[in-house]
Amino acid sequence: MNSPPTDHEGRLLNRELSWVEFNARVLDLVSDRKLPLLERVKFCAIFSSNLDEFFMVRVAGLMGQEAAGFAVRSTDGMAPAQALAALRARILELTTRQALLWTDDLRPALAAAGIEIVTVAECAPDELDLLESVFEQEVYPVLTPLAVGSGQPFPYISGLSNSLGVLAVDPDSGEERFARVKVPEGLDRFVSSGSRLVPLESVIAHFLPALFPGMAISEQALFRVTRDADFEVSDDADDLLEAVESELRRRRFGDVIRVEVSASASEAMLDRLRDGLGATDDEMYRLDGLLDLADLMQLTKIDRPDLKDEPWVPLTQPRLARAKDASHFFDEIRRGDVLVHQPYESFRSSFEAFAGAAAADKDVIAMKTAVYRTSDDSVLVSSLIDCAEQGKQAVCLVELKARFDERRNIEWSRELEQAGVHVVHGFSDMKIHAKMTLVVRREAGGLRRYVHIGTGNYHASTARLYEDVGIFTADEEIAADVADVFNYVTGFGRPQKFSKLLVAPFEMRKRLVQEIRRVAEAGRNGEKAWIRLKLNNLVDPTIIDELYAAGAAGAQIDICARSICMIRPGVEGMSETIRVRSILGRFLEHSRIYSFDAGERSTVLIGSADLMPRNLDRRVEILTPIENTRARQELQAILESVFADDVHAWALAEDGSWAPLAPKKPDKVVDHQTAMMKRAEVRARRQPSTRAGKKP
Repeated sequence: MNSPPTDHEGRLLNRELSWVEFNARVLDLVSDRKLPLLERVKFCAIFSSNLDEFFMVRVAGLMGQEAAGFAVRSTDGMAPAQALAALRARILELTTRQALLWTDDLRPALAAAGIEIVTVAECAPDELDLLESVFEQEVYPVLTPLAVGSGQPFPYISGLSNSLGVLAVDPDSGEERFARVKVPEGLDRFVSSGSRLVPLESVIAHFLPALFPGMAISEQALFRVTRDADFEVSDDADDLLEAVESELRRRRFGDVIRVEVSASASEAMLDRLRDGLGATDDEMYRLDGLLDLADLMQLTKIDRPDLKDEPWVPLTQPRLARAKDASHFFDEIRRGDVLVHQPYESFRSSFEAFAGAAAADKDVIAMKTAVYRTSDDSVLVSSLIDCAEQGKQAVCLVELKARFDERRNIEWSRELEQAGVHVVHGFSDMKIHAKMTLVVRREAGGLRRYVHIGTGNYHASTARLYEDVGIFTADEEIAADVADVFNYVTGFGRPQKFSKLLVAPFEMRKRLVQEIRRVAEAGRNGEKAWIRLKLNNLVDPTIIDELYAAGAAGAQIDICARSICMIRPGVEGMSETIRVRSILGRFLEHSRIYSFDAGERSTVLIGSADLMPRNLDRRVEILTPIENTRARQELQAILESVFADDVHAWALAEDGSWAPLAPKKPDKVVDHQTAMMKRAEVRARRQPSTRAGKKP
């Protein structure tokens, strides 16, 4: 078999374009008329919010490289300028499609369902009267027109805010001035006209003369600016919290990287915006219809259950349903590892119950946890505070650099410190991304440690929307490893060796490569050789090369990558045995499950790390082996369902394109997420009253 081609011959797909194709799959859900209408609207909003973050971080990074004159190409062989050109072309194609879906499909369908979105021009006189009252009482008081002229420079435009660009003319002098009117961010995007909804900017535009008395409005156009929101904290920062706060203040004034403008804008208006914002032609995006369709999320809050998925209420994991109180919760874990699959099984009655038990049980003497993202109603935070107030040792690793959650994490860390919790912020040059909690309990035989390791954040809100797995264990070797990770972050020194955990940035990469090579060796020997990877992103070139080599040795490789995948499957002489799919459904597939079968040896891992250089080399991450027979069987069942799905699954072709998988048996389709809901219900029947929130 031939050697894998080099970068420029197509060994890898481009990372950024791969992500854009993920967002294209999200957009495909918008056009799927089999989905309830407001679910389609939700995906339309998600497409836009995804794109905003992509511009703020990834596109901004490429633009920075190009501006600095970096000649370095990405691992797939693309120069920054080439990647930016390809991204712009594809994004324009997708946003044009999104605009058409809104105007020609979603908006008419909403109207037919009794949810009409109209402009002020379409309103009846009685609606205009109501809108005028709303404008005068709720909108006008917070508007501030900022004109440009002598002594009045072009105003600062905050990122991701809608603004009206106005050209106003003095009828007496004929002087034309540009002005900016910011659409208030604290108000709903859609205003009720009585029985219909009107975009806020349409209301403001209609009543603009009130802001420019005596002037003639020659043109008004909506525009929106996206700014560079990425930042780095200096390695020698003495106070990490203070350094992150400083960078957050600077983020507001990041460089302009995208200007979205209504397609109706004249060339004169575009020139004013381009010059005032210091934008280039390639940074200008003219769009039809509404801007900032992420605000469509407001519509999904309308009380129309007939237009939404049937609600799913998570169930309590059957074994945890047996726990009558805090001490029984720990007894159940001691009996054997407990695997929980969210959102099919409840976060509240599993992890939050674990944290609550640590606070409630008088025999618990310490709790340590790591917070990357958490919610406003976090039971974990209140449990830590309860532990501290009882004199138990309470330690929380708060990752201040969790992108776009930095400010919230700063607030949590201060609240925890004031309550007496030991708060550690980690490292300036390395994020703590591991999902781990350690509880120490005094028992008859001495101290015993209990651990939770998961694939998702300790976030109650996203736990209802994100698919994740977590394991509760009293395995002493795993607990000792977790304790060493905590000591590494809070103390000074490097762990010498981990017994069971794969920990980054230490030996995780090396041990993953060893697992892949064991499978490759089994393939060469004619033994069972099978790798299954369920993850969010597959980017790391070294891991990809190892997978190519394992495939060449005869291993079967199945990959489910939700977002980015740089591997090329099905290439003759390189990857014939590699198959890649992606699943997009009502829940966000978020778990990382890695399975390696080499002859009679089988290894299954779960944890926080995707297969990306940053996860393997520049973050604190953990993967834990699953050794409990029942837990392994549960994970194998999840993987079998994932790789059997033919309802929400897409297949990756060698050219980087994705196509939906057709059902093998049209009369017997496999819907992974529906199957997992049914499976959770079947498991729950073993115990009465296991719906989350009910007493077992």
